[in-house]
Amino acid sequence: MLALAGCGGGSKNAATTSATTTDANGCVSVPQPPSKSTKASKPKHALDPAKTYLVVIHTNCGDFTIKLATKTSPETTASFANLAKTGFFDHTFFHRIVPGFVVQGGDPTGTGQGGPGYSTVDKPPAGTRYTHGLVAMAKTGAEAPGTSGSQFFVVTEQDAGLPPDYAVLGTVTKGLATVDKIGNFGDPSDPAGTPTEIVEIEKASLVVQ
Repeated sequence: MLALAGCGGGSKNAATTSATTTDANGCVSVPQPPSKSTKASKPKHALDPAKTYLVVIHTNCGDFTIKLATKTSPETTASFANLAKTGFFDHTFFHRIVPGFVVQGGDPTGTGQGGPGYSTVDKPPAGTRYTHGLVAMAKTGAEAPGTSGSQFFVVTEQDAGLPPDYAVLGTVTKGLATVDKIGNFGDPSDPAGTPTEIVEIEKASLVVQ
């Protein structure tokens, strides 16, 4: 959706062993989560701008925290917070990883074509720069600037050099080293960003302060 240049059975003991096996990259080895056609309802109200909203992304390679940009993107952040709260992102995976550019997830189908069944629009400010640790929403080239569904990307380059077309979700405030590690699990010569290792979003937790 980002337009940028766009388990079997077994014994209980066997399952436990698999879930706790750590690979050379420091990630727990997991199978690719199955595709699911999850849909959601669009929230009717923005988040309280007087409060701080954090979404903690728990993965098999570690956790990272996103501070939502509620004032810059009220519709986008309300949607993302609601999706996280209802478990929409749980047991999905980062389906696109381009080293030195972005890591992208949030698609329940894992194909790059899925979403929540609705869209929001928060056109970003003209001077928006997509720098290291910034989190924004993916869209197709045909969609208007600031349009988003559920797919999000985290920038792993110092400056991705993207035009201000992608709704700003927030900024990684904790665990950026985890994001950077995930960002290495791809082939730099593959613009499609096919992952070389499965990174599962085990759970996305909403924290309100």
